[in-house]
Amino acid sequence: MTAIELKNLQSPLKDKYREQPGSAIITLKAQGKIGEGISCKVETGRALVTAGLHPATGGDGLLACSGDLLLEALVACAGVTLQAVATAIGIEIKDGTIKAEGDLDFRGTLGVSKEVPVGFKTIRLQFNIESNATAEQMESLAKLTERYCVVYQTLVKGVEIEPRFVAT
Repeated sequence: MTAIELKNLQSPLKDKYREQPGSAIITLKAQGKIGEGISCKVETGRALVTAGLHPATGGDGLLACSGDLLLEALVACAGVTLQAVATAIGIEIKDGTIKAEGDLDFRGTLGVSKEVPVGFKTIRLQFNIESNATAEQMESLAKLTERYCVVYQTLVKGVEIEPRFVAT
């Protein structure tokens, strides 16, 4: 896709969102079904993913780990955002990989220690980009990718979650 094609695709949307700010608010949804053993089947819209326990919590490693899925969502969002930004500002990406690694202390999630927080302690996001862009262009690409990546910004800023448990 060229910068002009991207602009032509996004311009009407941007105009609409400026004129009708409420139309820019979209609710994304995810749904899962409790599965056999300790698992949850998640509909991704493209496939069915069955998540289960990580081996560090007693899983056998055959099911997707929700922590891995979180990192995969970050990589996917960052990769798409990077490509969109590069296209918009005229940087040619010849090749690239995006890697995410996160450190967890499973004593927290297993309740072994109440002092150990549950969740990722640190996430490292690495971009390996092959491009003929200048250092200044790469710096701009990095800033804009971070700024516009939904998953990255959600993780960095945090978000309020409203849990509701409904007995049926």
